[in-house]
Amino acid sequence: MTPTPITTALDAEQQRIAGKALQGTVVDLIDLSLIAKQAHWNVIGPHFLAVHPSLDELATVTRNFTDEAAERATAIGVSPDGRGATVAADAGTTGSAAGWTPDTEVVETIVANLAAVIERFRARIESTEKADPVTQDLLIGITARLEQLHWMWQAQSAQPSAQRRRLGQLLSG
Repeated sequence: MTPTPITTALDAEQQRIAGKALQGTVVDLIDLSLIAKQAHWNVIGPHFLAVHPSLDELATVTRNFTDEAAERATAIGVSPDGRGATVAADAGTTGSAAGWTPDTEVVETIVANLAAVIERFRARIESTEKADPVTQDLLIGITARLEQLHWMWQAQSAQPSAQRRRLGQLLSG
């Protein structure tokens, strides 16, 4: 193994904690971007025109965040590992279907995957609080955007409650 050519102000334990959090982040985001692209290519159904570009947005956002997390890892002397085998072994996503997938199923899949990744991010935020506030700040920013996307994906399949539907009927007629 090649010794690290990158030095850091973090001590070995801080580097280990932040590096572990960043590596998990890289893996989860790579897998989330792959899930989004798989769904993007295979989504079908009456909401295709809304879901298809939203999947591209998710893929772009996660790929950009992957790069930020990997570069932060590198900056603290940790070599990020985004190889396929590593992603397959370590990702905390819930996966996706193969082949043509109805838009409603795609939305459910994206919501579930975002929820799983966000849960892992929140644990990483907690673990990096004392070890490396800079890494924690990066994770907080990524999590905020993922939570926003989670809300938006949930809204695509949300059904108004019967009471709100009735209120809407009363107000409109």
